[in-house]
Amino acid sequence: MKKVLVINGPNINFLGIRNKFIYGFNSLLGINNELRNFYFKRCYVYFFQGNCEGKIISCIQDNVDIDGIIINPGALSHTSYALVDVFCDINKPCIEVHISNIYQREYYRHKSLITHLCMGQISGFGLFGYYLGIEVLIKYFYYQDSFR
Repeated sequence: MKKVLVINGPNINFLGIRNKFIYGFNSLLGINNELRNFYFKRCYVYFFQGNCEGKIISCIQDNVDIDGIIINPGALSHTSYALVDVFCDINKPCIEVHISNIYQREYYRHKSLITHLCMGQISGFGLFGYYLGIEVLIKYFYYQDSFR
């Protein structure tokens, strides 16, 4: 069975507490449990959340046996060249997820430095974006030729 790593960046651990009208009412632990339970027959889903850029990079580098990555880098999307470097170095399918629609928010959020290194970006669908990302990875694992 394939292994998917879901990485959440800075402040995502405050889901359910932080600006609920943008990010929703569910906690990160609740979301992780929902995803793990929903996908337990289709893939292994592992989770990491880090508020520090270096810890996120170490997590990616330490999980070379992962088949694919879903990442919500939070504000690091717009500032982290170190994330760009690590995504250049790994050869894994990756999907960038944002809970809010970053294109309806402040202008500085409109540009993500890692999008061009990912299969795609899912933005603005709330927590459902994580499900969409995992679904795309599952399809990719089995139908890679149709993604070319």
